[in-house]
Formats: sequence, C-alpha cells, structure tokens
Amino acid sequence: MDYVSALLPPVVMAAFFTVLVVTIVKSQGGPNKAKEDAIADAVIARAESTHQAGRDA
Repeated sequence: MDYVSALLPPVVMAAFFTVLVVTIVKSQGGPNKAKEDAIADAVIARAESTHQAGRDA
C-alpha cells in the first residue's frame, strides 16, 4: 500500500501538467487572436510613447 501513496502525487501532478499544456495549446490562435494581438500592440505602443516622452523631457 505504500507504493500507492508514493506514486499518487507524481501521477496527479503529471495529469495536472498535461491538462495545463493542452489548455495553453488550445487557447493559442482562434477567433480571439486578433483581439489579443491588438491589445498587446496597444500596450507596447503606449509604453514606447511614455518612454519617448520621458526621454524628450
């Protein structure tokens, strides 16, 4: 019975990791990709403009 208690945590962690990887892979692309890319581009542009304004002052 000790072998069951020894193997249970790694098996549970492996299953969780597998579900995590599958979820990440499935969420890549799709209909929300353009919206996510636009948000990221807006954040980068805002950060660059703030950096440029700080350098000019």
